[in-house]
Amino acid sequence: MRVGVGSGNPVKRRAVERALEAVEIDGSSGSIEPVESMGSIDSIESVRVDSGVSEQPTGHAETVAGAENRAAAVLESGGYDLGVGLEGGVARFEGVGGLFLVMWAAVDDGDRVGRGSGPSLRLPDDVAARVESGAELGPVMEDVLGVTGVARRGGAAGALTNGGVDRAGALSVAVSGALGPFVSDLY
Repeated sequence: MRVGVGSGNPVKRRAVERALEAVEIDGSSGSIEPVESMGSIDSIESVRVDSGVSEQPTGHAETVAGAENRAAAVLESGGYDLGVGLEGGVARFEGVGGLFLVMWAAVDDGDRVGRGSGPSLRLPDDVAARVESGAELGPVMEDVLGVTGVARRGGAAGALTNGGVDRAGALSVAVSGALGPFVSDLY
């Protein structure tokens, strides 16, 4: 089985690798058998595709749409059995103050789509204010931290948790959730 990750970012590819390593793909152990075997993974490849949403997705709906669009675009590019899309955005939650970093994943095999979210991390007020004024989170975090390439390192998640959760780990949680319908008979 060939898996395509809808991004050229190696952190997103690593997140998918982690998630696929963590699940019982063939159902050979554990108490929950998959609906049908996904088969063995032959390759996990990065595929540069467009998200079809704004550079800084705002709200859960736009962030989920970006992940779904990426997963579908991977399949449309040809040669992949499974498309995985990952999208980070910012959103609010009803009844909870503050703006949050949110992460969503979509897994698409052409017949069904699984969706899952990663951890939601509250942004510091000064960072949130800049994002709400139209800045993208990545460049804001680079400015605040005084480094470049935050998205290819621990990401905002790593900075906001002092390394407790890095970007690849946070995104792998989202991918694991999106894989649910493909690996569990509970769906």
